[in-house]
Amino acid sequence: MKLFDRQQLKAIFAIAIPMILSNITVPLLGLVDTAVVGHLSHSYYLGGVAVGATIISFLFWMAGFLRMSTTGTVAQAIGRNDNAHAIQTWRHSACMGLLIAAVLIVCQYPIWLFAAKLAGADPKVAEYAHVYYLIRIWGAPAALLNYATLGCLLGMKRAKIPMFLLIVTNVVNIALDLVLVMGLQLNVAGAASASLIADYTGALLGLWLLHRAWRNRGESLLPNHWLGFLRWSQFNELLRLNRDIFLRTLSLQICFSFITFEGAKLGTVIVATNAVLMNFMMFASYALDGLAYAVEALAGDAVGRKDRQQFNQSVFATLSVALLISIAFAIIYQIFGEQIVALLTSIDAIRQSADKYLPWLVFMPIVAVWSYIFDGVYVALTKGNVMRNGMIISTFVIFFPVWWLTRSFGNHGLWFALCCFMLARGVTLIAHYWFYNKRWFARMTQIEHPNG
Repeated sequence: MKLFDRQQLKAIFAIAIPMILSNITVPLLGLVDTAVVGHLSHSYYLGGVAVGATIISFLFWMAGFLRMSTTGTVAQAIGRNDNAHAIQTWRHSACMGLLIAAVLIVCQYPIWLFAAKLAGADPKVAEYAHVYYLIRIWGAPAALLNYATLGCLLGMKRAKIPMFLLIVTNVVNIALDLVLVMGLQLNVAGAASASLIADYTGALLGLWLLHRAWRNRGESLLPNHWLGFLRWSQFNELLRLNRDIFLRTLSLQICFSFITFEGAKLGTVIVATNAVLMNFMMFASYALDGLAYAVEALAGDAVGRKDRQQFNQSVFATLSVALLISIAFAIIYQIFGEQIVALLTSIDAIRQSADKYLPWLVFMPIVAVWSYIFDGVYVALTKGNVMRNGMIISTFVIFFPVWWLTRSFGNHGLWFALCCFMLARGVTLIAHYWFYNKRWFARMTQIEHPNG
């Protein structure tokens, strides 16, 4: 088996490069938010945005299973030349996203009370976090609908469309950040409003682009029989399908939210510091996720065609490229880390604090790359139970016990626990892949494999 076949690499880069370029614009939003708010007069503005954005991200990304399951299922359907099933997957995911969004909006007040209590932030930070939250929560329908749309487009291997969609959406957000925060002096409310408007811009543009993509295939996004489509049994089936990925995403968000909330308990400067440093991690992760999206689509297509050799080629070639990129990020952070921090905030206390914790961010890309790529592998296989089990082990057996044992080290303990968590994610997924790879395809082809 050739791991570096030219055609294989070409197929990977055809998806990965557009998605890397578009995904990099996502942390750029965080960079602009942080840079714009971080240059205001007080650190509690940045702390408020950090806590508020963490709560919103937690709520929205709990529905991240919509994007992941849609990509894997659509990719497999495309591999079988089953357009009808691919479109139906998007319809169900889109409706489920809107239903979840409605629940979030209706329950926004009790959700805030619970989240604010967990955060335990300084009163001034909590005040501005509340301002941010009350605005951003109304973007839930747009954000969750967009997950289904992006998932469908990626499963179709139409990576240039999501690239265009994400870039336009993020440029709108950046432009509005500058106008509302810096120009109109709306501070935290301006940053939240910019993201809200960008969410709806992205959702509407995404629907139009997806409609065009399917129309070119001679298909329609709208169902022919609405009564059959709206049966509860179909939504119930979607819930069962996505349950495992939901639990996986919930565990992941618990860890990242804990970093912010525990940082808030350590003080206003620490929570602001972690907000700055988290942009380093997000920047690398979104670049690596571009390659994860490639393996989702290509390996999922191979699963649909029951082509084990093509599946493994997609996995190993993508992983090799991802390792090179993770090393590049580590080098960049080692050389330019302090300069990047200085660009993000002009507050001396935050700069000095961030410099102490930069070494953790140098190691993070190399430690985390394995989990990103193998998450993509299991999305392609639609094996949500494996992702769920690995994430639960990494969260509750590794992350929280390590943090508890290193609490005396303060914020260093938090970052060490996060490194251990990312490493454990990769180890659990790779172990399962190694032992069960042959068995999956033996079942698909209904051929008994005695050594599986």
